[in-house]
Order: sequence, then C-alpha cells, then structure tokens
Amino acid sequence: MNKEIISGLVYNASLLLSISLIYILFFLKYDKKNIWRKIIAGVAIGFIGILLMENRIQLVQGIIFDTRSVLVSVTAMFFGFIPAFVAAVIIIIWRIIIGGSGTIMGVIVTLATFGIGLTWNKIRFKEILSQKSNVFIEFHLVSFISHLAMLMCTLALPKNMILIVLKQIAPSILLIYPIVSLILSLVLLDAYKKNQTRLELEESEVKYKKLYYEYQNQLTLLKTLINSVPDLIFYKDVNGAFVGCNSAFEKLAGKKEKDIIGFNDFNLFDKEMATLFTDIDKQTLIQNKSIINDEIVTYPDGTKVFLETLKTSYSNSDGTALGVIGISRDITERKKREEENLYLTYHDVLTGLYNRRFFEEQIEILNTKQQMPLSVIVGDINGLKLINDTLGHNEGDKLLTEAAKILKNCCEEESVVCRTGGDEFYILLPKTNNQGAKLIVDRIIKKCKEYSDEKDKETYYISIALGQSTKIKIEEPFEKVFKNAEELMYRIKLLEHKSIHSSIISSIKTTMFEKSNETEEHAERIAKLSRKLGENIGLNNEELNDLELVAMLHDIGKISVDGSILKKISQLTEDEWYEIRKHPEVGYRITNASQELMHISEYILCHHERWDGKGYPQGLSGTNIPLLSRILAIVDSYDAMTQDRGYKKAISKDDAILELLKNAGTQFDPDIVKIFVDELEHE
Repeated sequence: MNKEIISGLVYNASLLLSISLIYILFFLKYDKKNIWRKIIAGVAIGFIGILLMENRIQLVQGIIFDTRSVLVSVTAMFFGFIPAFVAAVIIIIWRIIIGGSGTIMGVIVTLATFGIGLTWNKIRFKEILSQKSNVFIEFHLVSFISHLAMLMCTLALPKNMILIVLKQIAPSILLIYPIVSLILSLVLLDAYKKNQTRLELEESEVKYKKLYYEYQNQLTLLKTLINSVPDLIFYKDVNGAFVGCNSAFEKLAGKKEKDIIGFNDFNLFDKEMATLFTDIDKQTLIQNKSIINDEIVTYPDGTKVFLETLKTSYSNSDGTALGVIGISRDITERKKREEENLYLTYHDVLTGLYNRRFFEEQIEILNTKQQMPLSVIVGDINGLKLINDTLGHNEGDKLLTEAAKILKNCCEEESVVCRTGGDEFYILLPKTNNQGAKLIVDRIIKKCKEYSDEKDKETYYISIALGQSTKIKIEEPFEKVFKNAEELMYRIKLLEHKSIHSSIISSIKTTMFEKSNETEEHAERIAKLSRKLGENIGLNNEELNDLELVAMLHDIGKISVDGSILKKISQLTEDEWYEIRKHPEVGYRITNASQELMHISEYILCHHERWDGKGYPQGLSGTNIPLLSRILAIVDSYDAMTQDRGYKKAISKDDAILELLKNAGTQFDPDIVKIFVDELEHE
C-alpha cells in the first residue's frame, strides 16, 4: 500500500470530520423541514468535497484519489436527499472541471455512493436508532458495499489503466475506507442521539412547563370556584392546623387566608367553640368517616348563624390520614322554617297561643300523680258572632287576639293556655286546686272589665264566659273534669247572654261617638225632635219609643267606617263615599243581632232612603220607606244643617226650613215636612 495514499487518507479523514460540525451545529440544531437550511448544508458539504478533491492523490495522469465517496455516502445516510444531492452536484461539477481520464469514473462513484447512502437512509435509518448492538457491523457493511461499488466503477476507466488503478487503491478502498466511514458514521450517530436526547429533554421541559402552567391554572380555577361557593370550606392537617380555606371561611374567622394558615381553632375562636370543633376533628380522623353536625357560630360583626358542617378525613395513597376537610353551610333560614313549622304545629296562628293538638298532648303528659291537683278552665268569648256578623271578621280577630293576651297575662308560666278553635279557649293548670283556678277565673273577668272600660283599645268590649273544674285523684277520668268545667261555663254564658249583648252594643255606640263627628248630644237632640214630631203625626206610645231609640242608634253602623273619613274636613272621594254609604247596612246587622233591638233594625237600614227613590242602600221610594225612617231623615237633616260641623258652619233656622221645603217631594216626605215646618214656626 502506497505511503502517499495512506497519508492522504489520514488527511482526508480528518477533513471529513468537519461535516460532523455541520451536522451538529447547523443541521440538527435547526428545523430540518426548512428546505433552505438543507440546501445551505448541502453547499457546505459540497465545498468540503472540493477541499477533499484539492488535496487529492494523483495515481496516474488524469486519475485522482480522495475520500469524497465516504463524504457522499455518509452525507446521504445522515443528511437525507436534499443536502446530499446538492453536495453531490457540486462535487460532480468540480470533478468535471478537474477533468482527466478518471472523470467519468469520478462522476459514477459520486452517483453510486449517493444512491447507496440514500437507500440506507430511507430503509434503515429509523431502525438503526433503536438498535443497541450490531451497529458497527451495519455501518461497516454499508460502507464496504459502497466502496465495493466504487471499485466496480473503475470499469469506466480506460482498459489499460483498470488493473493499475485497482492494484493501487483496492487495499485502501476495502480496508481503510469502510473504517473511516464507520468512524464518521458513529460520530454522526452519536451526535444524532445526543441531539435527540436534547430535543426530548427540551420537549420534556416544554411539557413540564405546560403541565406546570396548566396545574397553576387549574389551581387558580379551583381556588376561584372554591371562593365563589357560599359555603365555608376549610382543610386542616392532622394536628388541627389550617392549611387552606375559602373566602366564606375568612368572613367567619375575621382574617385573610394567609393569616389563618398554620393556626388552629383555639387561635381563631373562643375556647368553647374551638373545643367543639377540635373534638369533631378527632372523631373524624379516628373513625375515618364523614361526620355531620350543627353548631351556632358568631361572626365578627356579632351575627349568629346556624351552620351544618360536614367533615371528612383525607389520606395519601397508602391510606395514611393527612387531615380533615370541612364544608359548612349556613342553615339559619332552614332552622327558622323548621322552628316556624314546629311553632305552627303546636300554636294557633292568630293568637299565638297553643292549639288543640298541643292541648291534647299536654293532657297525656300532665295527667300524672306528680301534677295533681290538675285544674282546667274552659272559656268562650261572648259576642264574637255579633262582632263577626256586624263588623266583619277583622274586628272579630282583634277581639280574639286581645282576649288571648288577657288570658295569657292572667296565668302563671307553667299554665298551658290554648285556643282550641273558634271562640273556645282551654287552660291547663298543673298542681293547682279548684280555689287557685277560681282565683285565675276572677282575675281574667276583672281584666276583661278593665279593658272594656278603657278608651284607647283595639276592640270594643271583651267578655269571656269561664268555667273551671279540678282533678284531685289520678283515678278520676279527665273527661269528666273537663265536662264539669264546660257545663259551668255554659250556665254562666246563658245567664249573662242578654246583658252581654247590651253591653257590647253600648260599647259600640260609645266608640262610634268617640271616632266620628256625631255626638251623643246630636243623638239626644234628634231623639227629642223626632218624638215631638211623632206626637204631632199621631204615633202611639210604642211607636214613639221605637222612634226615640232609632234616633239614638241610627248612625251606629258608622263604627265600621275609618275615623279619618268620618272626621275629614275636605270633600270626600268616591271611594270614601262608598265606605260611608255602607253604614246603614252595618247598623242593620248590629241591631238585628240583638233580640231587644231587632225590631228597629229595618228603620236604621232605611234612614238614608229618599222619597224620589234615589237614596241608599235599597233605592226605596215614597211610602215604601218605613214611616219612622222618613221622620228620622227629616229631623236628622235639620239638626245637621243647624249645628256646626268640622266640615261646615251652621245655617239659620229659617234657611234650614227653606232647604227642607225645597227638597220636599224629592228627598223628603212632603206631608211630614209640612207638619215639621209648622211645628218649628210655632215654637
């Protein structure tokens, strides 16, 4: 083997290693999909090929020897088509420029090694990367094949030079070139694998950063969601120290999360509350299950709320408990509704007293030896039907409410005061004898009388018929005791019925005078004038008495009209007149509900009817209007005209007479007006 060939090969081999720099620094580092970078890489390798050819060994005239076959094949194997093609074109062009008898062989060698290297790139490159053994053999084999092809290309030389060239280059081509190719291939393969590792690390780093940012975003989202939840959320470690919470819990603690983390319940709440919380935490960790409890907590602003708290332990992957997660919900409104429902179950909605259900349950509870003697009081509101029928159920409800207050206030705290329905009230008195029960009955009666005598009160008159009885022995049936009390109450009610009705109507009349411009003096004046007019007309004594009574009570229905309307000075609205016009009907119902006043109720109903039929409430006309109502209408109008009222001044007697005569035959009965005017003129 020629020493010059070997020294040339060593130089060429060192020059070949420069392509590893292009591969590492230029080709692998950048995006391999960029075609311009591939072309530039091919140009650079092509110039290395030129350098190789410029450091050639001249075997015979026109025939040169260098390592471009190694350059082209390895470039095709590792760089791919474009860089290898560009480099091959440059090398072929330069070889043609050099010229000589070996030009054709040089071109064919370049093309052959390009083709073999590219074929390996397409078929074996990906597979060779996964191989951990036989890499040396494969690289050596492919290089050997490439250079065997190179030797075959000597056939393109002139025939007289083939054997000469083969003798000189064959040993180097078959022994040294494959080794050079192997070394270069291993260098590039190592560079490729290191680059792949770098890329994987970079990709891993990118993925890690992406995952990290996603994790941070998820944490932010989770924190936002937790903070948007109105429920209180918190988590502690196994030692009870807080490790996090949401905004709702911050409000309870009165601190920000950063000032809560690391502290325990005793640092945030009072001792009693903190002890409760920590005890439940311990139970949750020990039992390793969820625990629900209710507690009353106080916010920093003093607001007290009911919280329903669910606490659950949380663990790591091996099941070791790490702490407690708690979720607390404000159930104050729910508790209020539950209390309201419970209240409605055992209480009367109108009066606030206990109801029949509670009364019956209390009988079972109190009907024991320890509670003897056990007394019961049965009460019934007098006149409730009269008030409901005449003034409406609103006034009846006021009567019930005020009566309930009196009953409650007259009994001891241990007493069970119940409204069992309608106008019925029952009172259970444990450890109370009959004398004690009678004292309470007397106290209630006294309070009712005091209330009825008051001027400023919600209702007109309160009277309650009461009966009491006492159970002394446990063997005695309670039903019998209750029946005795009820019978006593009914006897008293029958005895007082007539006087009670009179008292209620009297109270209504008094209240009517108090709330309106109508005075008792006005009623007495028209009673006197009406009786005198009735005598002139020729009424008998019974009719005169009825007329006088009608005159006293004709406006009793105004009790149903709002006092502000009755005392209004300015002109009334249509709605206000509508309310005023209802008073004859109300007066009718009041008097018709009383046995002693029933006979005058129709006269009160008709005292605003007109002779021409344009009055109210029935639109009666002429003699269809009861006589006493016709008399009252004239006298009432005359007195109203001749007396000062809040909304107008009085007119003279003569002017009033003229007004009566003017309306005779339209508003008033003309015959009675004539008699009344004659009477007035002769006074």
